[in-house]
Amino acid sequence: MRMKILSLFAAVLLVSACETAPDTSANQTGTGGAQTSSIRPGSQEDLAVNVGDRVFFGYDQYNLSPEARGTLDRQAQWLQQYRNVTVTVEGHADERGTREYNLALGERRANSVKNYLVARGVGANRVKTISYGKERPAVVGSGEAAWAQNRRGVTVVD
Repeated sequence: MRMKILSLFAAVLLVSACETAPDTSANQTGTGGAQTSSIRPGSQEDLAVNVGDRVFFGYDQYNLSPEARGTLDRQAQWLQQYRNVTVTVEGHADERGTREYNLALGERRANSVKNYLVARGVGANRVKTISYGKERPAVVGSGEAAWAQNRRGVTVVD
């Protein structure tokens, strides 16, 4: 009988040792337990996670799709909130075409993004552009799935 009680007691101790209490100290504010993020406001990570830092283009295109304009509207609002932030818009292309052609296309894409942000009230002096053409693919590979991810404009916090 004594052995059964000791075994039961050991089992209870073992189970209770495995249970972990929820961590209530991390990522909470002092009021109501609302969760906050460890992402620094106004940072590249804040832009990428909470707003979206890239827009995509069609083949041989630099005009903005409705989805791209939606993302850029959110970027413009974010940039209005963080008026001390400056950004560089990177223009990218897929692997098809010559290096020179893709650099020019990337430049048109970056300028398209910049012009849209400026039209939404972001100071032109806060937005630089650069073209990488096909030199910095986001996805390596030959095929529409990879190419679609590489035809992009990326807003990068300086």
